[in-house]
Amino acid sequence: MSQATVIRSVVFALALALCPHALARPSVVVYTSLDQPFSEPVLRRFEKQTGIRVKALYDLEANKTVGLANRLLAEMKRPRADVYWNNEPMHTVMLARRGVFETFETTRAAGIPDAYRDPASRWYGFGGRARVLLVDSSRVTEAEMPKAVSELAHPRWKGKAAMAKPLFGTTATHVAALFAVQGAAKGRTFLEALRANGIRLADGNSGVRDQVVRGQALVGLTDTDDALSAVRAGKPVRMIFPDQGSGGALLLPNTVSIVKGAPHPAEARRLAEYLLSPEVEEALARGPSQQIPLRPGLAGPEGMGDVRTLETMRVRFEAVEAAMPEATRAVQEILLND
Repeated sequence: MSQATVIRSVVFALALALCPHALARPSVVVYTSLDQPFSEPVLRRFEKQTGIRVKALYDLEANKTVGLANRLLAEMKRPRADVYWNNEPMHTVMLARRGVFETFETTRAAGIPDAYRDPASRWYGFGGRARVLLVDSSRVTEAEMPKAVSELAHPRWKGKAAMAKPLFGTTATHVAALFAVQGAAKGRTFLEALRANGIRLADGNSGVRDQVVRGQALVGLTDTDDALSAVRAGKPVRMIFPDQGSGGALLLPNTVSIVKGAPHPAEARRLAEYLLSPEVEEALARGPSQQIPLRPGLAGPEGMGDVRTLETMRVRFEAVEAAMPEATRAVQEILLND
């Protein structure tokens, strides 16, 4: 071994002894309920740009959002996660109310409408999914195409309209949003009309899509990602944004929050602000999940039309979360009480 090599080895050893963390790579822990094939590429780009290693927990449970929410609650006294990336807002709102998240002000959310951010700055929304009608275009004429969610109770669709069981996920959120906007009395009346019209209940939004694709239902209420998968596969279906000009379609954003007491607060903020960037909204719009940007100036996913003119339901998600218990009771009493 040469003298120069010995000297370099000694200097390196001394550096480690004096500053053992000098060579440690910064890291951040994120819990995300957005499917791994959709979220992982975004996180890898963040790693490449910042040098911060991302340790991601991709929940694989069937009801993934509930699993992550329960985990965050269980870890409140000793947080393990730094950032929570949720693919729908309801559990985010609940967790914020229960004190799981830090307040963080940021200019990176500029352009995101107030409806998609927490008034107390504990969470912010970015690219999301819309609730849409998927119609069998081989058996429904242009003139017959439904234009509103309320039309699922029309006699024309008796026994031929489908929706997911509205106890969990985006369909439960949608029913709660209707209760929040229209009031409980009108919400119950709509559920009763659906039951009388023989609404078909599927196990999930993909099940609704499949019923329409197979011809078991003529129209189904589902999410844009499930509907677009049928459109891209060349199935004879049409996706319709409902209630344009009469209240708007419900748009459910991804949300990002920083966990209170996060082990890596500086890295957590950098990741949260990255997720709120126009770059990420555009990437999610171009990617396979085809998320709709919340910023009005950004183009939507290819083949979805000009989403910049999309009318969306005006409702605060805090009001939706407050309406959820009553909406859930009504669903159990009216739709699921055989």
